[in-house]
Amino acid sequence: MASDTSCGLALPVASESVAQTNPGPGRLEDRGLLFLLECIYTHPMSDHEYDVAIIGGGPAGSTVGAFLRKYSPELRVRILEREKFPRDHVGESQLPPIGMILDELGCWDKVEAANFPIKVGATYRWGKSAELWDFEFLPETEFREEERPAKYEGQRRQTAFQVDRAIYDDILLRHAEELGCAVSEETSVSKVHHEGDRVTGIELKDGSMVTARYYVDASGHAGILRRSMGVETTVPTGLKNIALYDYWENADWVEEIGVGGTRVQVMSQGTGWVWFIPLGPTRTSIGFVCPADYFKSVDRDAEELYHSVVRADERIAPLLENATCRGVLERVNDWSFMSMRNAGENWFLAGEAAGFADPVLAAGLTLTHTSARELAYVLLELFRGELDGTWLREQYDVTQRQRIHQHIRFADFWYANNGQFTDLQEQCADIAKEAGLKMSPGAAWTWLAQGGFTHDILGQSGIGGLDLAGVKQITQLFSNKKAHWLLNQYNVFKLNLRNAEESYVPNFAEGRIERVKCYLKGDRRLPLTGFFQILVGQLRQGTDIENLYKSLQESFNQRFLPQRAQVAMTQAMQALEVMVSEGWVDAKLNKKKPKLDLKTPQEGGMIHPNRSDKQRS
Repeated sequence: MASDTSCGLALPVASESVAQTNPGPGRLEDRGLLFLLECIYTHPMSDHEYDVAIIGGGPAGSTVGAFLRKYSPELRVRILEREKFPRDHVGESQLPPIGMILDELGCWDKVEAANFPIKVGATYRWGKSAELWDFEFLPETEFREEERPAKYEGQRRQTAFQVDRAIYDDILLRHAEELGCAVSEETSVSKVHHEGDRVTGIELKDGSMVTARYYVDASGHAGILRRSMGVETTVPTGLKNIALYDYWENADWVEEIGVGGTRVQVMSQGTGWVWFIPLGPTRTSIGFVCPADYFKSVDRDAEELYHSVVRADERIAPLLENATCRGVLERVNDWSFMSMRNAGENWFLAGEAAGFADPVLAAGLTLTHTSARELAYVLLELFRGELDGTWLREQYDVTQRQRIHQHIRFADFWYANNGQFTDLQEQCADIAKEAGLKMSPGAAWTWLAQGGFTHDILGQSGIGGLDLAGVKQITQLFSNKKAHWLLNQYNVFKLNLRNAEESYVPNFAEGRIERVKCYLKGDRRLPLTGFFQILVGQLRQGTDIENLYKSLQESFNQRFLPQRAQVAMTQAMQALEVMVSEGWVDAKLNKKKPKLDLKTPQEGGMIHPNRSDKQRS
């Protein structure tokens, strides 16, 4: 999602982000034939029963399996699922990046046909004010009514789903099965056999053994393989929450936007927060998240606490006047964690087996699908044998740990603006210390607010559905302090690669991994792709902002239609902000030359006060 930013050099307001991909080498037909021959001659059937054995048939396991079979239908893939689908599961709210994965996987039409509500954003009561505000994936004024089911195109590329996991997970598992995965439901793993760091087989509850060349733990919090291999986990956060939730029938929607479009409701309270997620025409997921210490201190049982909070919320209670609760309260120890490693000699962790970030950002399914897709690509390349296996494992491991850690950090910042969690400002100082900065809690909190948490393995300047401008707008909203842009302070820029090492990062496209050159400074990476590559080329000899801006504008106008060119310019300036903040660019001020005037408005098309004319008091 791109957010609102204005600039003294006529930097436009962006309404969408620009995605750039790099196609893999060779024709798909040729690669498929070569891979088939390789399988015949290098992977004889007698060695193992399967090429890949996956523990867990949820979104992580089914996504890995489906991608493997989509791009290499010769592979023998087994998915072991202990439950019988369909079954309920929490974690229903998605972010837009999942749509691209569903489309590539070939099951967008199946998911769209299930008629899940279209998530256009969320309504929050969170921050310094009790007023409601909306976070949109695209401006509400740009959302157009259209018949459903719809294709993955136009506005649907910028929206997401709110899914009934019983139906959604079953669609994904059945899709993997249709592509050729051997799916075994009601099949429990009793033991993981291994020799050192190498898995030698999976023993099932009935005593039978499953062997494979590679093994994937997609068993969620259970972490069956992770625990068996002695992989330690860490909790890089002060948050220790629990979630209580149930499902309701016939709860009202606060608002309906177009055909099936709506917003989830996230309502902060002094004791925690409540979620309200419509899953279909009649079914709604409603949950309450609070600190574990608070839950222990309350002299009420879980069900009494849950209903007292939900029915007392001024936003949620009116929606339940005609609703009926299922009456089966679920409890989850909603503690963020991350694994210390996600790959071994012949095994990998995917989805929530690798880690979990607090659900306040609704990033759980996005992290799961993304890691599963990337793991499938890694496995495909391991079978091909054209890329270094150690490099593939290392990149997968680092990427997943860093991605989860970033979302945990952002969740901490988010919670620090809820009255129940103000002590988290102390942890902000620890986060800054990890980055090599010694700061007071207040200064560290400000550093985070200015984008200290936006670094990503591929240099993406955003997190949790927000680009960098959106992150700054959120922090401005929470802190009541004007957002700070480094680019406003300087006007002469030059690339700084001193003490940088050359390396490579993976780019994933069309079933192949392309090695993209990058520069390393500690744990910071500057990939030579997209806007970063463009800026590196422009800044090697140094330039002032006026000439840089004009050069970029001329280039984008030649390559894109006018609206796309404006979006590209916005994204380029955000990329430059990241490069300056991370030390990849030396910035100076020449008082004789013009400067940028980047501004972050209090209210814009993406983040603004709630305007619903159906708002209940």
